[in-house]
Amino acid sequence: MNRNRKTALITGASSGIGKALVENFAKDGYDVILAARSFSKLENRAIELQSRYGIAATAIAADLESEEGASKLHAEIEARGFTLSALANNAGYGLFGEFKDSSLPEELAMMRVNMTAVVILTKLFLPDLLSTQGKIINTASTAAFQPGPYMAIYYATKAFVLSFSEAIAAELEGTGVTVTAFCPGATASGFQDKANMQRSALVKGKKLPTADEVAALGYRAMQRGQRVYIPGTMNWLMAQSTRFVPRNVATRIVKAMSKPI
Repeated sequence: MNRNRKTALITGASSGIGKALVENFAKDGYDVILAARSFSKLENRAIELQSRYGIAATAIAADLESEEGASKLHAEIEARGFTLSALANNAGYGLFGEFKDSSLPEELAMMRVNMTAVVILTKLFLPDLLSTQGKIINTASTAAFQPGPYMAIYYATKAFVLSFSEAIAAELEGTGVTVTAFCPGATASGFQDKANMQRSALVKGKKLPTADEVAALGYRAMQRGQRVYIPGTMNWLMAQSTRFVPRNVATRIVKAMSKPI
């Protein structure tokens, strides 16, 4: 890594929005640290980025579902002497289905990735980011704005990410560190396959924006220091609409939009 260049850590960097965020950071001249579970895929990607953009790219295997995964990732990055200028807490996934039928171990693992890892990495890397007046982008979702039948835990985790991001953004005013809660809607990113939600009315038969398109918008919002960013006019309108209808009505609407078909 070139110590005169900015360094960004991107979690969930092997596919989807995370992979596209890495591209945006590298294109902008950041050295990048790619973290995900699939090391071989990351390593090949790192070599490709170095060749294309002339930056340094480091691949690190990280299992953020495990109890110690986030702390181990921080310890390895610290041991290698890296100082972050940007943190992209992007790793996350969903599970589709009724809560009564879901697997508790799977739900708890998802909560560790979607929430606990975000808190741990933000806490542990904040001294770096304060010293560099850096940037944080936390990938939330339009799911953060209302309860979500058929993905109850996922929606709740994203509400946590949104609330947490807005709160620490306010605390960090005046420090030079900005925090962006990035709230994309449904995206063609592989998320649906992992969540097993191909039958959901929310995505079945719909043409979705690509991960590259969505990530580029989120990256620019982060660079502007925008506190909450929702890409897409319809997504923005739907998120705002929850402020004007009773919560039980909003929940019924989401249930109808998400039900299996």
